[in-house]
Amino acid sequence: MLVRKFSTFGGAAKLCAKVIPNNLKGKSKSSQEWLTRQLRDPYVEKAKMMNYRCRSAFKLLELDQKYDLIKPGYTVIDCGAAPGSWTQIAVDQSNAHGKHTGKPRGMVIGVDLLQIYPIENAILFGNSDFLRKETQDRIRESLADRRVNCVLSDMAPNATGVRALDQDNITTLCYSVLRFAILMSTPSASLLMKIWDNGDVPKLESSIKEYYQTVKRVKPRASRDDSAENFILARGFRGIES
Repeated sequence: MLVRKFSTFGGAAKLCAKVIPNNLKGKSKSSQEWLTRQLRDPYVEKAKMMNYRCRSAFKLLELDQKYDLIKPGYTVIDCGAAPGSWTQIAVDQSNAHGKHTGKPRGMVIGVDLLQIYPIENAILFGNSDFLRKETQDRIRESLADRRVNCVLSDMAPNATGVRALDQDNITTLCYSVLRFAILMSTPSASLLMKIWDNGDVPKLESSIKEYYQTVKRVKPRASRDDSAENFILARGFRGIES
């Protein structure tokens, strides 16, 4: 039996819920814990209500509302897009669907190792490894002569359980995204990418500061309290000095 009291979107983090899952029989302890957490998570329910593909939508929504990352007419690249909630938001905020009359129409490209089910008005590269040159070449071909206003990355490697290895793997992903952003961004562009707290993050931030005016770590309310994830937000791309 589920008993919930809903608030407005702005108060999603304050959603009160008493949840008693009743279908745990035969499941492992870890599965029981995951299911219980999902049922108690206000953002999971909100995502269903608002037709977002997963709860991570609210991470980008919060940061976009606070920092004005995506505007109509913007070209946006969403790395690690599956299942597609960030791409959904980018399509709307950039006006890639053309529904906001009188405003410029943007472009959104999503890429992920996993399959991505179609999202109207987005170009998607599912089953594609962003780290591979051919994948980035396909993105460049789709962009044609457009430059990128915002690069998003919610990418994370599959956890091995070996902390040092997991940290190295996500840092590698971040540097790959950074290199792509440096090559493809327009001046004043933004970069938002997920990182797990580790000793390599300050060095990564220093590398990013060479190309962006401001760099900071942010943690949206929708990030779970027990999660080590943070996001690096870089704004004001300076371009590459010749």
